[in-house]
Amino acid sequence: MREPQHVARLVPDTSVLIEGLLSSKLSIPELEVDTIVIHEAAIALFEHLAYQNKAVGFLGLDELERIKEYSSKLKFTLEFVGKRPMPLELKNMTLSEVDSQIRDLAYEQDGTLFTSDKVQWRICQTKGIQVVYVKPTSTPKPIELDSFFDSTTMSVHLRENVPPMAKKGKPGAWEFVKIKEAPILRQEIQDISREIIEQSGIRNDGFIEIERPGSTIVQLGSFRIVITKPPFSDGWEITAVRPVRTMKLEDYSLSEKLLERITSQAEGVLIAGAPGMGKSTFAQTLAEYYAAKGKIVKTIEAPRDMVLSESITQYAISHGDAQEVHDVLLLSRPDYTIFDEMRNTGDFELFADLRLAGIGLAGVVHAKNPIDAIQRFVGRIELGMIPQVIDTVIFIDKGQVAKVLSLQMTVKVPSGMTEADLARPVVVVTDFETRKLEYELYSYGEETVVIPVRSLSAKQPTHSLAAKAVEQHIKQYASNPRVELTSDASANVYVQENEIGKLIGKDGGLIKKIEEELGLHLEVQSEVRRESLGEGMGYESTIGKKHIMLKVDSSLANKMVSLYHDNDYLISLLVGKDGNIKLTKSNKIGKIIEDSIHTGEKIKIVEGQKQ
Repeated sequence: MREPQHVARLVPDTSVLIEGLLSSKLSIPELEVDTIVIHEAAIALFEHLAYQNKAVGFLGLDELERIKEYSSKLKFTLEFVGKRPMPLELKNMTLSEVDSQIRDLAYEQDGTLFTSDKVQWRICQTKGIQVVYVKPTSTPKPIELDSFFDSTTMSVHLRENVPPMAKKGKPGAWEFVKIKEAPILRQEIQDISREIIEQSGIRNDGFIEIERPGSTIVQLGSFRIVITKPPFSDGWEITAVRPVRTMKLEDYSLSEKLLERITSQAEGVLIAGAPGMGKSTFAQTLAEYYAAKGKIVKTIEAPRDMVLSESITQYAISHGDAQEVHDVLLLSRPDYTIFDEMRNTGDFELFADLRLAGIGLAGVVHAKNPIDAIQRFVGRIELGMIPQVIDTVIFIDKGQVAKVLSLQMTVKVPSGMTEADLARPVVVVTDFETRKLEYELYSYGEETVVIPVRSLSAKQPTHSLAAKAVEQHIKQYASNPRVELTSDASANVYVQENEIGKLIGKDGGLIKKIEEELGLHLEVQSEVRRESLGEGMGYESTIGKKHIMLKVDSSLANKMVSLYHDNDYLISLLVGKDGNIKLTKSNKIGKIIEDSIHTGEKIKIVEGQKQ
């Protein structure tokens, strides 16, 4: 066993006091001292920080208490020397300024400075001051917080005078359970908080992300920890969150169409969802997916809480500003950037600014449904810029991709309006998989409105009754009209080709008269005669990367069949010897069939070739 190092007069600086290294060396013992000299400026600063509810202040005061206890046990003298700073000086005083005064005190007292700060150590060597340097330990040690977690725990919630609680399970499928019956006391929470702060300053995988008088946000290994205290909260509270599972992109059962978009065109993606549904987990999976493909990936986080591989650089916007992030990303030129947890207007403006600068981004936002994610941008950037900033919205629910929306800008008459001179720029929001129109965003007066566009099948039951009434009225002028209401103020009228002219009338006079009588805008179209095809034969469909395969009964091998969509003839094809019908996805027929499969519509397959 190594002999303890003897020092006559030891002067510790703030680095060893905050990290608790002096009491640790005395307890082993690795140090033997005659006198320990504490500068009054250190005590004053720790007191000032403690009154501001900052953990560093409490850590320093705790260490001073331990040193006082060891002075009685180990029989050394404890002296308090130096000038106490005035209140106005304390207001702007930093730890480095106090360390400078402690260094001067060590020189005046002919003492030995005790430090874990390399800069302080080098200055002492330069000035000829006796110094002992102790390297801070970076080895993670178990902390009290670990005892509240098991393999299924997503998060732990500790609040004074309340039994400790935890969320157990996985995103979208968890339960809130009591860990212990006994309430946790304020002193216990304070002790756990100080241990967390202490470890964040020692460990390489720990850091304090944000520290305010009433709250502290810490990243410690895989834990994201939020500590709140009075007066910000009405009691001491710790919330610690930890990922319970590492996901891969294959675990999300993405369609080939979406996977292709993510791989080749993920330039303006929003990842949205309610809290705890797995948004950040998906973003983290996306970052690792790109990194595995040899891409340069960066993240913008506030706070940094993603657990990512070493090849991915994580930027904390809370330790910089929007301009710094903008400059760094433009100069480092990443292939993909993940912007986690966009909350305020500055975040959304930075996202838009980076997108317009040409940087590919995937942003994470809180939203209870997909359209709410888009509305977060309304009013923050110009309407016409939204499709240039966002092209895809991926909505996460219960840990899986529940909905994907696509955005485009067009000029049209908004749904529900009838006059051609009401045409304007409209942002159309469609279902990415089915391409069905779901929402429209456009300017109405001085307001930007977001209107859901309901399909006919989703309209009120009164629409079908109204369509029947319109059909009865038009039967005065056409033999067998069919009417579909497209909105409360417009409808499509389908008649035979040879009756269109008669219904419209000379110079459109008759149809205008009917519109005035009904109070509807009418679009007259040709009714295509529909064949009665029955149900058609059964099949199984498979969508590949380039082709669609329809598997029919093997008895049809090497025979011609005809394909119909909604009773409309599409194409006639020869069935392969294994009973497969192969179609190319990229042509018009393939796209119609692919969309029908996604929407659950039936493609009718009839034996024989249409004549």
